This record gives sequence, C-alpha cells and structure tokens, in this order.
Amino acid sequence: MDIIDIIIKQKNGIDLSDSEIEYLINGYTQGIIPDYQMSAYLMALCFTGANEKVISKMTMCMANSGDILNLSGISGTVVDKHSTGGVGDKTTLVVGPCVAACGGKVAKMSGRGLGYTGGTIDKLESIKNFNTQIPVERFIDIINEIGISIVGQLKNLAPADKKIYSLRDVTGTVDCIPLIASSIMSKKIASGANAIVLDVKYGSGAFMKTYKNAKELAETMIKIGNQNGKKVKALLTDMNEPIGNTVGNSLEVIEAIQTLKGNGPKDFLELCIDISSVMLQLEFVDKSVDECRKMALDSIENGTALNKFRELVFLQNGDVECIDDTNKFPKSKYSLEVKANMSGQITKMDSEKIGKTACLLGAGRQSLNDKINHSAGIFINKKTDSYISKSDVLAVLYTDKKEILDFTKEYYLDSLTIE
Repeated sequence: MDIIDIIIKQKNGIDLSDSEIEYLINGYTQGIIPDYQMSAYLMALCFTGANEKVISKMTMCMANSGDILNLSGISGTVVDKHSTGGVGDKTTLVVGPCVAACGGKVAKMSGRGLGYTGGTIDKLESIKNFNTQIPVERFIDIINEIGISIVGQLKNLAPADKKIYSLRDVTGTVDCIPLIASSIMSKKIASGANAIVLDVKYGSGAFMKTYKNAKELAETMIKIGNQNGKKVKALLTDMNEPIGNTVGNSLEVIEAIQTLKGNGPKDFLELCIDISSVMLQLEFVDKSVDECRKMALDSIENGTALNKFRELVFLQNGDVECIDDTNKFPKSKYSLEVKANMSGQITKMDSEKIGKTACLLGAGRQSLNDKINHSAGIFINKKTDSYISKSDVLAVLYTDKKEILDFTKEYYLDSLTIE
C-alpha cells in the first residue's frame, strides 16, 4: 500500500477504505510513515473532510493502538464524562460526586492542562498527596466501593492519538472536526465506560468558536460512540465567559468544594446539575430528566455529594482536612486587585484571554513538561452584564511572580469590554 496514493485520494475528497485507514494509523504509530507525509494527509483531511464511516474507523484504529480498559468488574452502567476544554471548568469535581452519591458509577480518566484550558488532574493534585496514578485494579476497586474514581490517563491509552495530536499541534490542524472527534472518542472508547456524556464548549474560550460548529462536533462524536456500542449524549455549553468565579487549580478546587457545600456560584451550579442529570439518565434509563435533576440537587442539599468527594479524596490518599478547612490549600506569595478604570456595564468577556492571563500568572503550561503553580490564578468578582463603578474590584490576581503583576493586570483589563 502506498501512502502517497492515500494522501492524493484524501486530497481529492475520496473516502479511504478500512484497510487504507488501518495502514495509515498503524503505519504512523509504528514509525513507518514519517511526520511530513502524515502532516500532508492531516491537512488534506482538514480541507476535504470525511464521512461518518471513515471517522468511526479512524477512531477505532486509534483506540486499538494501545490498551483497552476492561471495566467489566464494575457492576451496573459505568458512565464517563468529557469536556472539550474550558476556562474555569472544574465541573468534574462536582458532577462526579453528585452522580456517585445518587448511586451512579463514574470511571473518569482525565488529562493535564495545556495552554489556556485547565486539566482536572492538575486541579486534583492541588490537594496534598492526592494520588492520580493508581493501578487499574485499585481504580476499579474504588469505583465498586464508593461509585467514583478519577485518575490520569494510562500511558498506553490510544498512543496513536498522542502521536497524531502532537503533530496536529504544530501543523495548524487542531481545529478540524473529524480529527477532534476521533481524538476525543478514541480515548473515551479505550477508557472502557459503557456510557459517555460530552460537554461540548463553544465561544471565545473554546476550540469551537460558534454554536453551529460545536453542534456538528457533538453530533459527530455521538454517532461515533453509537456505532461502537456506547451510549452517548452531549450538552452544548457557553464558553464566552469563564465558568464560575475562579480560574486556577487550587482556586477552582476550593470553589468546587464550596459548591458541594451549597455555596457555589449560580452559573457553575446550574451547569453541574445539567451534566449530572444527563449522566444519571444514562445510568437510570427509567427516570425522567426532572427526576434526575432533583436527585442531583438533593445530593448537594443533603450533603451526600460532599461526603462522596471526601471519600474519593481519602481513598486516593489526599488530605481530607482541606475539604473542611480550605485555608489549608497553599497560598500565592503575591496578589493584586484589578480595578475598573471607568463606570459602565461589562458587555463581553474574552475567555481565551482570561485563560491566558491565568497561564501567565503560573496556573497553566505551554508544554506538558512545564511546571505549574497550583495556587496561581484569578478570582473574578464581576462578570458579563454586571454594572460597575470606577475603581470597583473586577478581579484579584494571584501569583508567585511579582514582576508580572502589572502586565497581567493590563492584559486582564483588555479581556473585558466595558460600555
């Protein structure tokens, strides 16, 4: 089989056969096909697209390039959740305990943050000694015991995706819907859950800038999952402003804990309840959406979701005391209030720029080898539609890098449109 023929075929918009897709994915993963030829194929795919059959086959080849997690030892329907990435997105820390507290089974493999979107694993590692690298057997045991476990991705989970994603990152092919869909779903299928809920973001702080593109991506991923025996549902959520009031690892964990205690921001709580109810519907098919929403809300109001989070932290060796006293989380050396330089109304927030501000403060990384400062980040006091007076505190910046405070203050102000 000739890789040049495959590239030309894709360039002309002709769908590849199953054997050609297998040759392409396996050949690149094994080093037979070089980067420059795979780059040519990826760019051709971005321009010409692919049908559902091709995307589904590509997804399964990527999933089967490494380990497929066997979760048959967990009783009942095992539900996983995936977000396409968002600024201030700490929903897993609330949603997982809510679903588990209602009797669901949540098996969650999460990644680390890269660029302006944060990673769930980084957030959890803000909790002293929390272990995200437990053996698979222990992962399954914890889910059977308390209904939830959250760990980092296995090293050999969809290695084809890891290699292709690294190439996409440097060839301008990250925002291609067939490639995004196959990347996400290959990892979700390899993770072994029976059912998957997708939180697909759109707006200034998301890969998909428009609702239309987010809907297309969601529909593509649902079809891939269904074709491969998975129950899949998706929500489309607005990423034109950060979720909740915090951006940054320990700040977001604290906000999630406050939400589990019933004291979280309204917009964040609403999103968590929405996602929880969809996950519970996949778990308990005989219940309506309204019944599932009530179950999720009740788990917060009666404290069972908070207790479930406490159990999760304890069983994965984390410091449970920080849940009862969030002052035990590490603090940044420096902080700075960002004050309004005019009166008016905030009509727009640039989520991507706010996420990049948090990165500059030390909360994010530009490459996977970068170290992050778990205590760095932003507390947002005023969001879209807020009326403000001159000198009102719009946000507070936290960092260990004093020299960057003045610059990040101006950068944050540039992210807001005040009229």
